[in-house]
Amino acid sequence: MTSASAPQAGPRPERLPAGYRWRPATTADVDAIHGLVAAYERALHGLAMTGADRITAELALPGLRAEDDTLLVYDGTGAPAGYGWVNGRRARVHVHPGHRGRGLGGALLAWTETRARRAGSDRLAQTVADGDGAATALLRAGGYSRLVTEWLLEIALPGGPELPGPPAGITVRPFRHGDEQAAYRLTEDAFDEWQPRRKSYAEWARGTVERATFLPAASPLAFAGGELVGAVLSLDVPGHDEGYVERVAVRRDHRDRGIARTLLHETFRTFHRRGRPVCTLWTHSGTGALSLYERLGMTVRRSSTVYGKPLVTG
Repeated sequence: MTSASAPQAGPRPERLPAGYRWRPATTADVDAIHGLVAAYERALHGLAMTGADRITAELALPGLRAEDDTLLVYDGTGAPAGYGWVNGRRARVHVHPGHRGRGLGGALLAWTETRARRAGSDRLAQTVADGDGAATALLRAGGYSRLVTEWLLEIALPGGPELPGPPAGITVRPFRHGDEQAAYRLTEDAFDEWQPRRKSYAEWARGTVERATFLPAASPLAFAGGELVGAVLSLDVPGHDEGYVERVAVRRDHRDRGIARTLLHETFRTFHRRGRPVCTLWTHSGTGALSLYERLGMTVRRSSTVYGKPLVTG
């Protein structure tokens, strides 16, 4: 942040194409927003990956002012056509596939930048699927540059993967109530090495253990001498038959011992027992973990790029 002053109210969108209206989003719009995002993902990837609980979590993040930081665009029939979201230095823009090519993406992108500047941010970043050529071209034309690459990895679970024993001195058990704070500290300590800022517990929990789809049974923890040294946190997203790993973290002084491998195999086995034929997870170039997942037999399904842009506040 470049200013300690209180954030100003959200701006009106400029250059909104004729025939469209807008208003801030509310929690009552979760299903509508999720339907828009799912339609975009199905059109681009053939499968919707984002659960409604992720939209709920994003609208409830601590410090987010939905009346200023979100924008829902709808057409003359009242159907949602576009969605914009800004939180600090991060933004998200979605346009329904039936409304692309009409200038909505450019209008929403301009709105996110204006909102971020007004809130005091000096830069903005957005993730775009590499298969979305139109969105990529829009960002590049707007002065955004590549920051990191993200990969969605998958592994087929046809027959219950063989489970290696844990390393010497390591015990493994599923996540249970009371593990939240320890898991928060472990994962944020691990992610501090590459993420731009450390999340508060409330923000972290909204995106992980407080989500309706969080699955403790597929979220094993590793302990050494009673201390938490490794964790996998998983989601069971409704609407498709894939398991999903949301977080993988191992304490720095216990890495390269096979703990992550053990925890992931435990997760894969749990999802297999629950009838999930595939398990997926995202990683990116800042973590250096791609080779680990590939050694486990995971392969890249698709990739995305995080683009960033400095904001001139002059």
